[in-house]
Amino acid sequence: MDFQLTDDQRALRTGMRDLLERRFPRTRLRAVVDGDAVRGDGDAVRGDGDKARGGELDRALWRELGEAGLFALRLPESAGGVGLGLPEVVLAFEEAGRALLPGPLVATELAAGLSGSLAAGAAQGETVVTALDEGGAPVEHLASADVVLALGPTAVEVIPAEEVARSVEPMRSVDPTTPLHRTAPSRTRLAEAEQTGPADRTGEAHQATQTGPGRSGLAARLRREAALLTAAQQLGSASRTVELAVDHAKHRTQFGRPIGSFQAVQHLCAQMLVRAESARSVVYAAAVTEDPGDIAAAKLLADEAAVHNARDCLQVHGGMGFTWEADVHLHLKRAWMRAGQWQSAAAAEEELAAGLVSTVETCL
Repeated sequence: MDFQLTDDQRALRTGMRDLLERRFPRTRLRAVVDGDAVRGDGDAVRGDGDKARGGELDRALWRELGEAGLFALRLPESAGGVGLGLPEVVLAFEEAGRALLPGPLVATELAAGLSGSLAAGAAQGETVVTALDEGGAPVEHLASADVVLALGPTAVEVIPAEEVARSVEPMRSVDPTTPLHRTAPSRTRLAEAEQTGPADRTGEAHQATQTGPGRSGLAARLRREAALLTAAQQLGSASRTVELAVDHAKHRTQFGRPIGSFQAVQHLCAQMLVRAESARSVVYAAAVTEDPGDIAAAKLLADEAAVHNARDCLQVHGGMGFTWEADVHLHLKRAWMRAGQWQSAAAAEEELAAGLVSTVETCL
């Protein structure tokens, strides 16, 4: 089997990178971080301390991503999509992670793959969808979302964002570009849906089968896809921090020579590259197989690559890496946040362990 990217896949990745470099350059990222972003209607949004930073989603950019087909890559052409597969979505999300593109990308992509008007709006970038998972993980970008995709153990339900907003409270986010809201580990309405089937107030509810280790069903499939797409973003961030570290090592001089000529710095950069490429192999393979164990391994390695590469990149940058003006801390903070989303290290290890036990039992 040939795992090399095809010409079309390379073109997709290049096109996504060009789009983000044009519409979300570093200056735009810094504007979001510093709270000086511009909304889709053209009005400036100046931050009011930490509370406002990263809180305003650029709806014009979101619609442009939809028009470019980011959220419709897997939809059939007959439904207005691009007709590609999960590997192509992974390539696009890798570029989004490289650019530190903010917003509930994963939830919107998941919603675009469902049925009904919600899917159409999400695919076109007209509807911003965030997610509420049963485990009580924080909800991101709730203030900018139109609807919330709520995933329980067996039920998948769509809830208006304003309804969810009444039962949560804002919390301080380690990532200045990702506002978070804290919610209870369980929700009464979703728990009732688990027993009686989703009581749909929006016309867009879905029922899934019972889930567990090695699980199947709609809710479980959405979680696996979310974990893989999050891993793809982590991979993009890990690759970008390699570039930042190498570029700085080439141009920063100490004792009359580039710091990249020192063996200690070379070792750090080499270890970063190994982590990123190891994660890339597993993430790409998981996109092809869609196996739960492969996805768990991909999330584990991608999280490790993103977090440790950002730390080593900061080390290469030295004192300036700790400053607010440097971008290194943004990759580290985003990597920390993503590492706890959809599938934590402990959950991924449990998935892999369950797979190993199942293999052993089959052989006995």
